[in-house]
Amino acid sequence: MARIVVVGAGIIGLATAARLATRGDDVVVLEKETEVAEHQTGRNSGVIHSGLYYVPGSLKARLGTAGAASMTAFAHEHGVAVETCGKLVVAVDDDEVARLDVLAERGRANGVPVHRIGPDEAREHEPHVACVAALRVESTGIVDYRGVCRVLAAQVTDAGGEIRLGTTFVGARTDGDGVRVRLLDPSGDGTELRADALVVCAGLYADRAARTCGIQPAARIVPFRGEYFELAPHAARLVRGLIYPVPDPRFPFLGVHLTKMVGGGVHAGPNAVLALAREGYRWRDVSPADVADALTWPGLWRLGARNWAPGAREVARSLSTSLFAASLARLVPGIGKADIVPAPAGVRAQALQRDGSMVDDFLVQTVGRQVHVLNAPSPAATASLEIAKHLERELDGALAA
Repeated sequence: MARIVVVGAGIIGLATAARLATRGDDVVVLEKETEVAEHQTGRNSGVIHSGLYYVPGSLKARLGTAGAASMTAFAHEHGVAVETCGKLVVAVDDDEVARLDVLAERGRANGVPVHRIGPDEAREHEPHVACVAALRVESTGIVDYRGVCRVLAAQVTDAGGEIRLGTTFVGARTDGDGVRVRLLDPSGDGTELRADALVVCAGLYADRAARTCGIQPAARIVPFRGEYFELAPHAARLVRGLIYPVPDPRFPFLGVHLTKMVGGGVHAGPNAVLALAREGYRWRDVSPADVADALTWPGLWRLGARNWAPGAREVARSLSTSLFAASLARLVPGIGKADIVPAPAGVRAQALQRDGSMVDDFLVQTVGRQVHVLNAPSPAATASLEIAKHLERELDGALAA
């Protein structure tokens, strides 16, 4: 039995902690918030992704495709709300059809059950959709990720582990055959834990957490806010499941889409704009230190230079409800400004390299007895149970070294 400290009570941290605790390790989870799943996990659209989009052979492809099955099974087993409703990826004009076919080939290479269909068959699934062709992906689903996290947290404590809420991770240093972990307890007092190993799943603060441990992270975290709307009740009838656009290869995000929610209603979005704080869920949430951190990173300027046109469209759509609604109307004609209402935003912790390239795959950096998750964007929630297995293997290798 090893004593393992896990930083972060999002879905990856909790899935990892639950896996370690149930095998018999002495696990302590540190979380600065007073509830679990308060940031990326609790603010996403609740989709169980199929593995359609990812480079074959990548961690995203392998863990995401396996995760679609394991997350669905986990939710059913533990009574968490889940539905395998399938989705459509739609080409709205002839120029998008070639990209749709490339996406279909990628999905098949990843073992995803994907079918190319025409507009008539697409409307059998989504009567109000507009397209010239579509992909039907039956394995895509929706789930209550907060509910999943509550189950994982219970597994940790039921196995004798501990979750310390309101506890801030300060830093760590490898010391001999262990790790000294510094923290602030809920009263603000500093203290220290001695552990055999450390797993850091700090999300928006992953790079900073690594630096406080004496590790130079392989990339910088740059926060991008994803802004959502919901369809008003009178418009929600226009969508039965999930409707996605064909991704634009010139821009690193998927584009706005329509997503049935497991608790009812339909999510619309997200767009993607640079957040002015790592927890910048609104335009008025500004952290001068976070802004400086982003603007002094050369990679952000290089990313912006390559993507200024689509980036400007994202900002314009953020500032104009009419433009946001018009983007949705490309998928489902008839959706207008009066049909959407604001919903809580999320912030994506995107790892960005110095040359301006976004880290496309999951990124884990292991140094000594420390395992750091440095990039875990979508489909990380889908793949979280599989990522936990991957981190377990990394940890065991570190302990055996």
